[in-house]
Amino acid sequence: MGRAKPRIRIGEMMIQDGIISEEQLQLALQQRQSGRKLGTTLVDLGFITEAQLLSVLSRQLELPFIDLNTMKVSDQVVQLLPEIQARRYRALVVAQDGDVVTVAMSDPSDLGALDTVITLLAPHHVELALALEGQLLESFDRLYRKTHEIAQFAEQLHEEYLDDDFELGNIKLGHEEEENEATVAKLLRSLFEDAVQMGASDIHIEPDEKVLRIRQRIDGVLHENILNEVRIAQALVLRLKLVAGLDISERRLPQDGRFNIKVRGKEVDVRMSTMPVQNGESVVMRLLEQGFITLDQTGMPEEILQRFRRQLHRPHGMILVTGPTGSGKTTTLYGALAELNLPTHKIITVEDPVEYRLPRINQVQVNTKIGLTFSSVLRTTLRQDPDILLVGEMRDSETVEIGLRGALTGHLVLTTLHTNDAITSALRLIDMGAPGYLVASAVRAVVAQRLIRRLCPHCRQSAKPDEMQFSWLCSQVKELPVEYLYYKGRGCQSCNFTGYRGRVGVYELLELDQPMMDALRRNDAEGFARIARHSDLYRPLAMVALDYARQGLTSLDEVLRLAEDQG
Repeated sequence: MGRAKPRIRIGEMMIQDGIISEEQLQLALQQRQSGRKLGTTLVDLGFITEAQLLSVLSRQLELPFIDLNTMKVSDQVVQLLPEIQARRYRALVVAQDGDVVTVAMSDPSDLGALDTVITLLAPHHVELALALEGQLLESFDRLYRKTHEIAQFAEQLHEEYLDDDFELGNIKLGHEEEENEATVAKLLRSLFEDAVQMGASDIHIEPDEKVLRIRQRIDGVLHENILNEVRIAQALVLRLKLVAGLDISERRLPQDGRFNIKVRGKEVDVRMSTMPVQNGESVVMRLLEQGFITLDQTGMPEEILQRFRRQLHRPHGMILVTGPTGSGKTTTLYGALAELNLPTHKIITVEDPVEYRLPRINQVQVNTKIGLTFSSVLRTTLRQDPDILLVGEMRDSETVEIGLRGALTGHLVLTTLHTNDAITSALRLIDMGAPGYLVASAVRAVVAQRLIRRLCPHCRQSAKPDEMQFSWLCSQVKELPVEYLYYKGRGCQSCNFTGYRGRVGVYELLELDQPMMDALRRNDAEGFARIARHSDLYRPLAMVALDYARQGLTSLDEVLRLAEDQG
């Protein structure tokens, strides 16, 4: 490959193009640090964007400028350049045509990096292209998956254990040096690295009759990787049980545990659950990065957030946060606790399990095996002079009644229920045996929430509603739905061709007023629901999600999925 042609002064090119002024150029030249490129300095100062810089460099060096988010890149082609070198030199192999490979770099004028990349890819002939550094970094995480490495370790582990039984002595525990690390540990490390890299919330290890299924839940959807070495499942489960401090000899009963690991520089808290199944033991691990987000970071709409905050700062009463498993209830509650966690407040939580450790807050882990149930702990907490109580879940009538009476005796009680929406939550408490008058007097507000997938910003495109979507829209909204523009994801490299990237929270908030309370006191469920639905400030989850669809944040498919989930 030939060297890049002698460069015209990049600053002059930008002035000619009207991208920067002479004054901005002079200021950048004055503030440029030794050895730092002018273009980078201009970006740092905010005078230009990285895309504008690469556009000029593309003309200056006569190299193509490519968009990695929309370009389909083969996993096999990427592997021509090892991940360590790819990250170090900000270089990615994006295409191959015989002996010619195309390499995307953010700074091909770095001749040292370029020489090394050319040497590493020999005998291939290298053709260069320009790409945004941010897109390169995202592509590294997306394309350098650990699936190949996981398959290799699985095969190696299978060969190491050809006998009928796995020996405990061979399943090492601890932090061995990598060269001496047991293969089973290397396999699990790769598994965790891949999960964190892909933003997975859960890892499922499921032994089948002939294969071992490793599944990751990403943006609420499971993605499957199948390993043929099903016999290694026992070694994986044994190692995980050792790390989590579980009983390795007990395979007939479910067990729960937790442990901490450091993955890709991040501290991750792992909650682990085992369950006996037909072909061994199934393991599900919830990955929780240490630290939690604030209420401002939840994405809760500003109007709902302000109303929710007003309820949080009331001296007493019960606030319910409701939704199915995995809807973000814990995130909302911990965000609320972080805001209330002041030296002047005594806060006690009763949880199963304790998900995040918080300073100054007294957190109690429920243990039903020794009689440490929600109701028994809750009685004790009321004698501990608390200002604020968090009850992980209202599971039985006794817990419900104690929690409601605590809310009436000067305590702020935060808790959760597994219900479909805010309106049915108050009624569920009555169904669980709580008197209507008690619910009416204690419950102040109910937040219902869901997580729906966010459209990928790189491949989002406008789309007309299909027949089913149009029919649903006509049944739900008064105005003509055809007047609105909706969107869908085409699928691209950035979103792994799913059309979605990340999730966004959908919230509804019901604040109980006097007519609602009167209906509850009369045990008038239908009247309560009717009054609540017609409340001026109440908007159902599906309508909030529809607002997101009109804004282009999500698709109508996600809106209908949420609406169907609510029944």
